[in-house]
Amino acid sequence: MASVGDWVVGTGSATQNRRGSLVYAMKVAEAMSFNSFWDDPRFENKKPNLGASTKLAFGDNIYHRKNGRWSQADSHHSFSNGRPNPANISHDTQTDRVLIATQYAYWGGRGPQIPRSLRNFRGEDICKSGPGYKVNFPAGMEEHFLDWFLSLGAQGCLGRPIDWPRAR
Repeated sequence: MASVGDWVVGTGSATQNRRGSLVYAMKVAEAMSFNSFWDDPRFENKKPNLGASTKLAFGDNIYHRKNGRWSQADSHHSFSNGRPNPANISHDTQTDRVLIATQYAYWGGRGPQIPRSLRNFRGEDICKSGPGYKVNFPAGMEEHFLDWFLSLGAQGCLGRPIDWPRAR
């Protein structure tokens, strides 16, 4: 649903004991199809390379259509023997859309705690409960979040995903 210029925010999982923490925030600069993402030379280094560092092994340029069918690169989303995982393909490709950001901060499992003022803003919590996404926030909440986020001065990749294996 996000459009160019929108901010997308990921918050921590209750099952990982990270509810109320910020995982990432990104300002959408582009939106494209999986095939466009796969074919774009700017994102070649985002294709998983399982023989490289953990960061390169977990690349997120995984899906594209080949002969009208989804193809899944050998990755952390496929089975350990490299075979495509139909459950992940079905889940991850529900929408043929990839969001690209140039202004973002990613903390992974070590993100800052979101202030209480955003956890109860006019009776609403900026954090969603359960899977999915949340939209339609009370007037002023988005601006309040952006003021707080931008005050952090954070930019780029600042941490590891909470479920990454230890460095190889």
